[in-house]
Amino acid sequence: MERRTFLKGSMAGSAVAVAVGAGLLTPQSVLAAWPKAAFEAKGVDSAMSTLFGTTAAAASTDIKIKAPDIAENGAVVPVSVTAGHPGIESISILAAANASPLCASFDLGSSAEGFVSTRIKMGKTSQVIAVVKAGGKVYSASKDVKVTIGGCGG
Repeated sequence: MERRTFLKGSMAGSAVAVAVGAGLLTPQSVLAAWPKAAFEAKGVDSAMSTLFGTTAAAASTDIKIKAPDIAENGAVVPVSVTAGHPGIESISILAAANASPLCASFDLGSSAEGFVSTRIKMGKTSQVIAVVKAGGKVYSASKDVKVTIGGCGG
């Protein structure tokens, strides 16, 4: 039984290798569409205008940012954003003092819950800004996060 299984597997693998070599099976490049210019922006206003077409965002109490008040390691700062707006299209996270402030941008499906969680890199103490696009409008909330260097203060 083991010999038969080995031979079947070898034949199947060989057939796939021949098909790939002949160009019958070609791997497709699957990359997410991402706003390269927004991630390369050097300021919050520039990143927001590239992402949303405006720098004006209405302050919202329906956006909750969960992040530490003091982050001992700026390389991995956990951030969660929950938004209660109906029809959420996207959630973006920015760190105002970073050289490139846009840390993450999530495009959500129409039936997705308004929640994202990730870890961001912060170069120094600054505001973490959550920007939510919902129903064609842009909303934002922010939270101050102090980054200490090696736990010694900063």
